[in-house]
Amino acid sequence: METFPDLGSLTDQELKELIKEMKDEEIEVSYRRRILHGKIDILRAELVSRLRRKDESGELLISGADVQQLTDILTGNFPSPDMLPSELSDDQPSNPD
Repeated sequence: METFPDLGSLTDQELKELIKEMKDEEIEVSYRRRILHGKIDILRAELVSRLRRKDESGELLISGADVQQLTDILTGNFPSPDMLPSELSDDQPSNPD
């Protein structure tokens, strides 16, 4: 993360340019956030649709394995990514932390 400049050392023009840069960055971040929210809404709608179809077909919506997996995740007892089945570990973003 960039350090914030010493504002007292900036000229009026430099301060105006910095304000413009920050506003432009805010617009970009805001746009990206709206795109992500839209994608999340689409994914949730698909999940709801699938759950409705499963419910109508008489399938169990949540299995004991699902509950156990959620319990493991919430308690921090989850396997490392290399221990996950390939369909769960593929295309998952890596955590840089």
